[in-house]
Amino acid sequence: MRQGLGAGLRRRSRSPEVGRIWETDPVHRAVAAAGSSVFFVLAPGVVVGVVPWWLTGWRVLQPVPYWAGLRVAGVALLVAGAAVLVHAFVQFVVEGAGTPAPVAPTDRLVVGGLYRYVRNPMYLAVVASIVGQALALGQIGLLAYAAVVGVTMGAFVRWYEEPTLRRRFGVEYEAYRRAVPGWWPRARPWDPDKDGASTPR
Repeated sequence: MRQGLGAGLRRRSRSPEVGRIWETDPVHRAVAAAGSSVFFVLAPGVVVGVVPWWLTGWRVLQPVPYWAGLRVAGVALLVAGAAVLVHAFVQFVVEGAGTPAPVAPTDRLVVGGLYRYVRNPMYLAVVASIVGQALALGQIGLLAYAAVVGVTMGAFVRWYEEPTLRRRFGVEYEAYRRAVPGWWPRARPWDPDKDGASTPR
Protein backbone atom coordinates (compact mmCIF):
# COMPACT_ATOMS: atom_id res chain seq x y z
CA MET A 1 0.00 0.00 0.00
CA ARG A 2 2.63 2.48 -1.00
CA GLN A 3 1.99 3.97 -4.43
CA GLY A 4 3.00 7.75 -4.13
CA LEU A 5 6.21 9.86 -4.15
CA GLY A 6 8.45 11.25 -1.40
CA ALA A 7 9.80 14.76 -1.46
CA GLY A 8 13.38 13.88 -2.36
CA LEU A 9 12.83 10.82 -4.54
CA ARG A 10 13.67 11.20 -8.20
CA ARG A 11 10.55 10.88 -10.33
CA ARG A 12 10.66 8.43 -13.17
CA SER A 13 7.10 7.57 -14.14
CA ARG A 14 5.40 10.95 -13.75
CA SER A 15 6.10 14.25 -15.48
CA PRO A 16 6.42 17.53 -13.54
CA GLU A 17 3.30 18.80 -15.29
CA VAL A 18 1.21 15.89 -14.03
CA GLY A 19 2.60 16.38 -10.52
CA ARG A 20 1.59 20.03 -10.56
CA ILE A 21 -1.91 19.12 -11.74
CA TRP A 22 -2.28 16.76 -8.78
CA GLU A 23 -0.91 19.27 -6.32
CA THR A 24 -3.37 21.97 -7.42
CA ASP A 25 -6.45 19.92 -8.37
CA PRO A 26 -8.89 19.97 -5.43
CA VAL A 27 -11.27 17.57 -7.17
CA HIS A 28 -8.56 14.93 -7.55
CA ARG A 29 -7.53 15.39 -3.94
CA ALA A 30 -11.16 15.18 -2.76
CA VAL A 31 -11.72 11.95 -4.69
CA ALA A 32 -8.57 10.43 -3.19
CA ALA A 33 -9.65 11.51 0.30
CA ALA A 34 -13.12 10.03 -0.16
CA GLY A 35 -11.75 6.76 -1.53
CA SER A 36 -9.22 6.46 1.29
CA SER A 37 -11.93 7.15 3.86
CA VAL A 38 -14.16 4.42 2.45
CA PHE A 39 -11.27 1.95 2.38
CA PHE A 40 -10.33 2.91 5.95
CA VAL A 41 -13.81 1.89 7.12
CA LEU A 42 -13.97 -1.28 5.02
CA ALA A 43 -10.46 -2.61 5.72
CA PRO A 44 -8.82 -1.48 9.00
CA GLY A 45 -12.24 -0.59 10.39
CA VAL A 46 -13.40 -4.18 10.02
CA VAL A 47 -10.12 -5.92 10.88
CA VAL A 48 -9.29 -3.73 13.88
CA GLY A 49 -12.78 -2.82 15.02
CA VAL A 50 -15.63 -5.08 13.91
CA VAL A 51 -13.91 -8.46 14.17
CA PRO A 52 -12.39 -7.88 17.66
CA TRP A 53 -15.81 -6.66 18.83
CA TRP A 54 -17.46 -9.75 17.32
CA LEU A 55 -14.92 -12.04 19.00
CA THR A 56 -14.97 -10.44 22.44
CA GLY A 57 -17.92 -8.06 22.70
CA TRP A 58 -15.21 -5.73 24.03
CA ARG A 59 -15.76 -7.25 27.44
CA VAL A 60 -13.05 -6.39 29.97
CA LEU A 61 -11.55 -9.44 31.67
CA GLN A 62 -8.94 -9.99 34.36
CA PRO A 63 -7.00 -13.03 33.11
CA VAL A 64 -4.44 -12.89 35.92
CA PRO A 65 -3.91 -10.72 39.00
CA TYR A 66 -2.01 -7.49 38.59
CA TRP A 67 -3.08 -7.07 34.94
CA ALA A 68 -3.38 -3.28 35.31
CA GLY A 69 0.10 -2.55 33.98
CA LEU A 70 -0.50 -4.57 30.83
CA ARG A 71 -3.87 -2.89 30.45
CA VAL A 72 -2.23 0.54 30.45
CA ALA A 73 0.36 -0.69 27.94
CA GLY A 74 -2.45 -2.03 25.77
CA VAL A 75 -4.25 1.31 25.73
CA ALA A 76 -1.01 3.06 24.76
CA LEU A 77 -0.38 0.53 21.99
CA LEU A 78 -3.94 0.91 20.70
CA VAL A 79 -3.72 4.70 20.62
CA ALA A 80 -0.34 4.59 18.89
CA GLY A 81 -1.58 2.06 16.34
CA ALA A 82 -4.66 4.14 15.55
CA ALA A 83 -2.54 7.28 15.15
CA VAL A 84 -0.16 5.53 12.76
CA LEU A 85 -3.10 4.18 10.75
CA VAL A 86 -4.62 7.64 10.35
CA HIS A 87 -1.24 9.14 9.45
CA ALA A 88 -0.59 6.46 6.83
CA PHE A 89 -3.97 6.98 5.19
CA VAL A 90 -3.57 10.76 5.19
CA GLN A 91 -0.17 10.31 3.55
CA PHE A 92 -1.86 8.75 0.53
CA VAL A 93 -4.08 11.80 0.14
CA VAL A 94 -1.36 14.41 0.76
CA GLU A 95 1.48 12.74 -1.13
CA GLY A 96 -0.10 10.28 -3.55
CA ALA A 97 -2.76 10.44 -6.20
CA GLY A 98 -5.04 7.57 -5.22
CA THR A 99 -5.95 5.33 -2.28
CA PRO A 100 -4.31 2.49 -0.32
CA ALA A 101 -6.80 0.05 -1.87
CA PRO A 102 -5.29 -2.32 -4.48
CA VAL A 103 -8.28 -1.64 -6.75
CA ALA A 104 -7.61 2.12 -6.77
CA PRO A 105 -3.84 2.55 -6.32
CA THR A 106 -1.92 5.80 -6.48
CA ASP A 107 0.15 6.86 -9.47
CA ARG A 108 3.24 7.56 -7.39
CA LEU A 109 5.25 5.60 -4.87
CA VAL A 110 4.45 6.81 -1.33
CA VAL A 111 7.76 7.12 0.54
CA GLY A 112 7.17 10.15 2.77
CA GLY A 113 6.15 10.48 6.40
CA LEU A 114 6.41 7.23 8.33
CA TYR A 115 7.20 5.41 5.09
CA ARG A 116 10.69 6.91 5.35
CA TYR A 117 11.26 4.67 8.40
CA VAL A 118 9.52 1.43 7.43
CA ARG A 119 7.77 0.20 4.29
CA ASN A 120 4.69 -1.23 6.00
CA PRO A 121 3.60 1.14 8.80
CA MET A 122 -0.08 0.52 8.04
CA TYR A 123 0.17 -3.24 8.55
CA LEU A 124 2.28 -2.85 11.67
CA ALA A 125 -0.31 -0.42 13.05
CA VAL A 126 -3.13 -2.89 12.40
CA VAL A 127 -1.37 -5.64 14.37
CA ALA A 128 -0.39 -3.20 17.13
CA SER A 129 -4.01 -2.06 17.46
CA ILE A 130 -5.26 -5.63 17.82
CA VAL A 131 -2.56 -6.53 20.36
CA GLY A 132 -3.38 -3.31 22.21
CA GLN A 133 -7.03 -4.36 22.48
CA ALA A 134 -6.00 -7.81 23.70
CA LEU A 135 -4.00 -6.28 26.53
CA ALA A 136 -6.42 -3.45 27.33
CA LEU A 137 -9.41 -5.82 27.50
CA GLY A 138 -7.57 -8.77 29.00
CA GLN A 139 -8.79 -10.83 26.04
CA ILE A 140 -5.85 -13.17 25.40
CA GLY A 141 -7.63 -14.81 22.47
CA LEU A 142 -7.15 -11.64 20.46
CA LEU A 143 -3.41 -12.33 20.43
CA ALA A 144 -4.05 -15.40 18.28
CA TYR A 145 -6.21 -13.29 15.99
CA ALA A 146 -3.41 -10.70 15.77
CA ALA A 147 -0.98 -13.46 14.77
CA VAL A 148 -3.32 -14.67 12.01
CA VAL A 149 -3.76 -11.13 10.71
CA GLY A 150 -0.01 -10.51 10.79
CA VAL A 151 0.82 -13.70 8.88
CA THR A 152 -1.90 -12.98 6.33
CA MET A 153 -0.67 -9.44 5.70
CA GLY A 154 2.92 -10.62 5.50
CA ALA A 155 1.95 -13.14 2.82
CA PHE A 156 -0.01 -10.46 0.96
CA VAL A 157 3.01 -8.17 0.96
CA ARG A 158 5.41 -10.92 -0.11
CA TRP A 159 3.35 -12.52 -2.87
CA TYR A 160 1.22 -9.66 -4.21
CA GLU A 161 2.20 -6.17 -3.11
CA GLU A 162 5.96 -6.28 -3.59
CA PRO A 163 5.80 -7.92 -7.05
CA THR A 164 3.11 -5.43 -8.09
CA LEU A 165 5.15 -2.43 -6.95
CA ARG A 166 8.24 -3.87 -8.62
CA ARG A 167 6.39 -4.16 -11.93
CA ARG A 168 4.86 -0.69 -11.68
CA PHE A 169 7.83 1.32 -10.45
CA GLY A 170 10.87 -0.78 -11.34
CA VAL A 171 14.22 0.61 -10.14
CA GLU A 172 12.45 3.36 -8.20
CA TYR A 173 10.80 0.79 -5.94
CA GLU A 174 13.93 -1.37 -5.76
CA ALA A 175 15.94 1.60 -4.51
CA TYR A 176 13.34 2.27 -1.83
CA ARG A 177 13.07 -1.42 -0.88
CA ARG A 178 16.84 -1.76 -0.44
CA ALA A 179 17.08 1.35 1.72
CA VAL A 180 14.00 1.04 3.97
CA PRO A 181 13.18 -2.13 5.98
CA GLY A 182 9.84 -3.78 5.52
CA TRP A 183 9.00 -4.55 9.15
CA TRP A 184 11.64 -3.12 11.51
CA PRO A 185 11.83 0.71 11.38
CA ARG A 186 15.06 2.54 10.65
CA ALA A 187 16.57 4.61 13.45
CA ARG A 188 16.44 7.72 11.28
CA PRO A 189 14.31 8.64 8.25
CA TRP A 190 15.54 7.69 4.82
CA ASP A 191 16.73 10.60 2.68
CA PRO A 192 17.45 9.36 -0.88
CA ASP A 193 19.60 12.39 -1.64
CA LYS A 194 21.87 11.79 1.36
CA ASP A 195 21.58 8.04 2.01
CA GLY A 196 21.42 6.78 -1.57
CA ALA A 197 19.83 3.41 -2.21
CA SER A 198 22.56 0.93 -1.31
CA THR A 199 21.82 0.43 2.41
CA PRO A 200 21.48 -3.35 2.87
CA ARG A 201 18.15 -4.44 4.35
